[in-house]
This record gives sequence, structure tokens and C-alpha cells, in this order.
Amino acid sequence: MACGHDHDEAFDENGKLIVPDEVQEAIRTLIRWSGDDPQREGLLDTPARVARAWKEYCQGYGEDPARHLSRQFEEVGGYNELVLLKDIPFQSHCEHHMAPITGKAAIAYLPRDRVVGISKLARVLHGFAQRLQIQERLTAEVAQCIWDNLQPHGVAVVIEAQHGCMTGRGVKTPGVGMVTSRLLGSFLEDSRSRKEVLSLMGY
Repeated sequence: MACGHDHDEAFDENGKLIVPDEVQEAIRTLIRWSGDDPQREGLLDTPARVARAWKEYCQGYGEDPARHLSRQFEEVGGYNELVLLKDIPFQSHCEHHMAPITGKAAIAYLPRDRVVGISKLARVLHGFAQRLQIQERLTAEVAQCIWDNLQPHGVAVVIEAQHGCMTGRGVKTPGVGMVTSRLLGSFLEDSRSRKEVLSLMGY
């Protein structure tokens, strides 16, 4: 997914992002279309608040998540076994309805020559999640980013999430979780490695 970023953003004296009039008017239009009055007291500041919130929800467009993997270390003490970070919470929004996606991810890789700080794996996830997404693509993007930049023996990413477009509209079925996975390298090609990593992830 291509990244876009507005370098002409302006801030007021309190450090708040100044929201263009046309953006606020678009949100007022949506409020009216939903059946409410954007001029009533409780909604007067809502357009600016919503716009600032969306800018934060989608801040991943302003970065290349691969940058978090730029600082690498040679394997410490000859360590060349599985590295796994699990139960990483994240939030995103679906590109179809712009509804919330809330879930957790497990990310693993089998180092070849180098490792990164474990927090960097979570930062890669958040960099891709803070965009309009579908879960399948998010899973694939995280795995491919790690594969391309660390060149490990294997990468495994499993994401489990709930989708607001299912819980709050349409079939209105809360509590349903969707699981997606992407396996690369040894985790895809070797059944024992695949079984081990999925077992450690809890799947």
C-alpha cells in the first residue's frame, strides 16, 4: 500500500492540528445525513475532533514500517533459534466500512544472521495497522516486511481480530474472531518447523 503524508499540516497555539474547513464540512454532512444536527451544542466541535482522531488512526500512512528494522544486531551468543512475540494488541479500521478492527498478533522469525529489538516487531505491526486495511493484507504486509528486511530462515505471522463491520452492522454477530496467517521460508516449507511455531503461538 502506498504511503501518503501531508507535509503542510498546521497547528494552533495549543499544538492542536488545524483541520481544513472542507474536511469539517464533510463530517457535518455525514452528521446531517445520519439524522442529527451538526449545529446543536454537543456536536459543534465534533467535526474537528473526528478529523483529528482519524488523522491519528491513520498515522501509518506517514511512515515506512520497514524503518523500524533498520537497526539490526548480529546473533547474540550464536543464538539462531526461534524469536516469537505474541499477544501483541493492535487496532485498525477496515477499508470497506471504516469500522474498527481490534485484535492481537503473534509474530515469529527464525534468524539467519541478525536480530532486532523485539519492540520493533510490534512497531512494524502498528505501522501497517494504522491505515485502512483488510486483515488478510495486514497479515501479509507484516510478514513480507520482516522477510525482506531481516532475510531470516522463516517468518510466521498470525492475526486474530474482531471486526466492527460484523459486530455493529450487517449480520450483527459480536464475539466472532477472524484468524489469518502468513508463513514464509522454513515455516512454510518444513512441517516440523511449522508445527512448532504455530504451537508456541497457541494455534
